[in-house]
Amino acid sequence: MADLTCSQHAHGGNVYAAARELGRSVDKLIDFSASINPLGPAPGALRAVRRARVLEHYPDPDCWALRQALASRWRCDMDQIIVGNGSTELIHLLPTALRMRHLLVIGPTFSEYAAAMERSGGRVTAVLADRADGYAPPLVRAIEAIGANAPKRKASLPIDSVLLCNPNSPTGQACDVKEVAALARAAQRRNVRLILDETFVDYCVERSVLPVMDDVGQAIVLRSFTKFFGLPGLRIGYLVTDADTAQRIRARQIPWSVNALAQEAALAALADERHARRSRSFMVRERARFLRLLDRLPGCVPFPSQANFVLMELPRGWHARAVTAALRRQGIVIRDCSTVPGLNQRSIRMAVRARRDNDRLVRILAELLGSR
Repeated sequence: MADLTCSQHAHGGNVYAAARELGRSVDKLIDFSASINPLGPAPGALRAVRRARVLEHYPDPDCWALRQALASRWRCDMDQIIVGNGSTELIHLLPTALRMRHLLVIGPTFSEYAAAMERSGGRVTAVLADRADGYAPPLVRAIEAIGANAPKRKASLPIDSVLLCNPNSPTGQACDVKEVAALARAAQRRNVRLILDETFVDYCVERSVLPVMDDVGQAIVLRSFTKFFGLPGLRIGYLVTDADTAQRIRARQIPWSVNALAQEAALAALADERHARRSRSFMVRERARFLRLLDRLPGCVPFPSQANFVLMELPRGWHARAVTAALRRQGIVIRDCSTVPGLNQRSIRMAVRARRDNDRLVRILAELLGSR
């Protein structure tokens, strides 16, 4: 296991900084660093925002209508659901609300878990996937770490929580429900809390544990309306857990953290099944085509993905930082993953966007990498 700090990570999606740096407007950039549904928000969500007459009132602090719809979808009680200002707000609520002191992260993965623990004064260690295994999440080693969970000396802190992002970002790898259930059982035996981030699972719904929550005990499942539902600017996400845990987390949440337009849009997006089917169908086809194109780039190694992005290793002799900067100068923003613990200096991540954008990125990458 390795200790982690949030200073080792970075976010994607900051197109505003790139626009200021380049002296361009945001709409002149192509953002591959944030993995947002390339088909955009559901038409129903856009209509709901346009028609909403909610600005003259405070938002519903209980997010009642949205929680009711989510409870109906997942066949659980409303008291088991918390809606937040994106899943990021909820991630940052967990350490203090649940008095987490030592989090085991299954990586390489998203930065915010370590950031939240560092902010609360907790410790983060990680079990990191191996490149030789295609970065498959190392659940067996995580179970072994939980099984050996006992302080070796009085001053040490035993693991009290374990985090799995499924499908994982930035690797795109996913675990099936049986594997997650085995992890949940191991965690439960050692009184370790399991946190599952399913932000990208709408692209592979068969991997979600929400339909079978009984199999994972008192796990906390995080979801987002940012990626699949295409609502990053409205900031809305939710979690599902047992009612007692939900109440402890809710007690730490600030009032009105979720704005009224976000609630209206999320409720409508959830009901737009036609857009959901189109989004999944498009992603299956375009991701496969994008991977084939990337695989033809000499020396590049794209890894299979079950999300709406692709992790790729650049040819030897290239650094992700240099390629990211070169693409940025041409108005294309990708994710430099060279500082993510468990990856190497040649690692980049690219969202799967519309066909024309994907073709342009591959063409420019081919020119850039062939320039030596």
